[in-house]
Amino acid sequence: MVQHNKLRKAVFPVAGLGTRFLPATKAVPKEMLTVVDKPVIQYVVDEAAEAGIEHFVFVTGRGKGVIEDYFDIQFELEQTLKARNKNAELTLLSGLLPKAGSASFTRQQEPLGLGHAVWCARDIVGGEPFALLLPDMIMRAEKGCLKGMAELYEKTGGNVIAVEECAPDQAHKYGIVGVGEQLEGGFRITEMVEKPARGTAPSNFFINGRYILQPEIFAILETQERGAGNEIQLTDGMLKLAKTQAFAGYHFKGQTFDCGAKDGFILANVSFAIERADIRPMIEEPLKALLAALK
Repeated sequence: MVQHNKLRKAVFPVAGLGTRFLPATKAVPKEMLTVVDKPVIQYVVDEAAEAGIEHFVFVTGRGKGVIEDYFDIQFELEQTLKARNKNAELTLLSGLLPKAGSASFTRQQEPLGLGHAVWCARDIVGGEPFALLLPDMIMRAEKGCLKGMAELYEKTGGNVIAVEECAPDQAHKYGIVGVGEQLEGGFRITEMVEKPARGTAPSNFFINGRYILQPEIFAILETQERGAGNEIQLTDGMLKLAKTQAFAGYHFKGQTFDCGAKDGFILANVSFAIERADIRPMIEEPLKALLAALK
């Protein structure tokens, strides 16, 4: 174990417009689209809570007020449930509600990229290490991705990035890391390359949307020049931070669903539904019939 500050806070950048899900996202934030019966953002917050996160920081934008409402009590709904003796539903809702004062919300007034969204959380995070969870990505494994990262952080300190393996011929589509010294549960990161040219990737390990970062990243992002897409890129900031601080890669071996894309969202709904004992009996045979029709 090494000496380091405790990981207590997590940042969720939820200001994105969700244009890939129009027209639904014209009125409903993409983070509030449901996988079975829970919003996408709830799965990501649950993952953070499993890892011991105590303070949840949401970087929102215009039209995202429903996210803040979701993580609050709903008096009329709860009174109606009580009057109808819907105790199971009341218990479910109370179990999802963050403790008073444990959720904070700040605005990203302009869509200037992930790096800028992270920087918007600087005053709430302060001088502490923090987790960053991209809200489009839902992950499933026996041990949550962030929990595994937090365990690696306990041993290494510094910065930790979750990575997964892709087919080598697909590496040009992702942010790829170089593999160094092996660690229990991961390895030292030697380099980071955003969408390397075909045949030049240092490995087939790609960054999957989960990070543990030290607060020095904020000072870097504050003066960060715009990069790809004319946005402030987090990867550019991490490359600068890596010159003075160590980065480790946590090798996540579970399932990841990109719910920011239609195919990932649909697959997540099917996958989570068939794992539910109350739902699988109703959909198993219809799903088999649909698959048979594809042949």
